[in-house]
Amino acid sequence: MKTLVIGASANPERYAFLAVNSLLKHNHEVVAIGAHSDSIQNVKIETEKLPFEAVHTVSLYLNPQRQPEYYEYVIGLKPQRVIFNPGTENPEFFNLLEKANIPYEAACTLVLLSTNQF
Repeated sequence: MKTLVIGASANPERYAFLAVNSLLKHNHEVVAIGAHSDSIQNVKIETEKLPFEAVHTVSLYLNPQRQPEYYEYVIGLKPQRVIFNPGTENPEFFNLLEKANIPYEAACTLVLLSTNQF
């Protein structure tokens, strides 16, 4: 199951960094987009919106003010779900996802993984 982390960072103090590592530890395929080109283990952090194939889950680590530029991109990927991690909740994006029939949840990727609910 492929997960796209948007807002990825190679900074070990960031939750997006911890999420990528936890996803890998739980044997999930991970692709990532962030502000700076870098890598986390074997995952390259891309700086462009690449047309990733077969993305099951999008895990957002971007505050709502930075999300509008990703609306069409995320919807175009047709993921099975979008996870809005704490601090990323965005009613405007919720409405767009509902119209596109893409499920979403306000949850924490790290908690979902640690409780086997991912």
